[in-house]
Amino acid sequence: MSKKILITGASSGFGRGAAIELARQGHQVVATAESWPLVRSLRADAAAAGVKLEVIKLNLLDDIDIAHAAGYDPDILVLNAGVMESGSVIDIPMQRMRESFEINVFGHIRLVQGIVPKMVARKAGKVVWTSSMGGILVIPFVGVYCATKHAIEAIAGSMRAELAPYGVKVATVNPGVFGTGFNDTGAESHTQWYDAGSVVVPMPDFAGALADQNDPQEMIDAMVEIIPAEEHLYRTMRPLDTIKAARQWQETEWSQNA
Repeated sequence: MSKKILITGASSGFGRGAAIELARQGHQVVATAESWPLVRSLRADAAAAGVKLEVIKLNLLDDIDIAHAAGYDPDILVLNAGVMESGSVIDIPMQRMRESFEINVFGHIRLVQGIVPKMVARKAGKVVWTSSMGGILVIPFVGVYCATKHAIEAIAGSMRAELAPYGVKVATVNPGVFGTGFNDTGAESHTQWYDAGSVVVPMPDFAGALADQNDPQEMIDAMVEIIPAEEHLYRTMRPLDTIKAARQWQETEWSQNA
């Protein structure tokens, strides 16, 4: 059965792959991109793939964009847009921290508050949050990003319980380290402000961690499967070995010293 699906952050990576494949499967997909050049690029990608995709501009720091997107009434809302900022918590500029929360968390909540009441009214719908392995465990020097994803885990869990009586489902997808370019951009982002001579905690070299990233198709395939599905697990994490690492992390937190 064809579903109406709105996906944020669809100009690249998981969002782009999922939007195009869901459209290929016959779903009515509204895909959002942050800027007009990215809107046009995504429209060109959809045309090249031979799929019908409605693409709109959505900068999650823009009130007008959020109000426009909130005017849609999808069956499924996929909150996938996000930014990653690197830097130690001691050194990262507060502006970067605030923007991370504004984009990853608050902008999406504003979209939720505009769209989900329509789902509650008809007693049907689903919200899928793109969280991260960083929503379960913590990765040093991208702690601000992890903090936004921990916030998403709390929000999604609360929404799941609050909306269940009204027939609205909530789920998360939790990518590990995939080669979409997102992690590479995040690892580089601190260079805009970083001064090795003045920071309190020097940045490490991320090259090793970024050298062997997973094929993003694994996560895209999982998203395409669960987004329109009637029944699936609350949390979908890939690659599968990341699940073991996340569970071990949580167990370790109860036993390790400060």
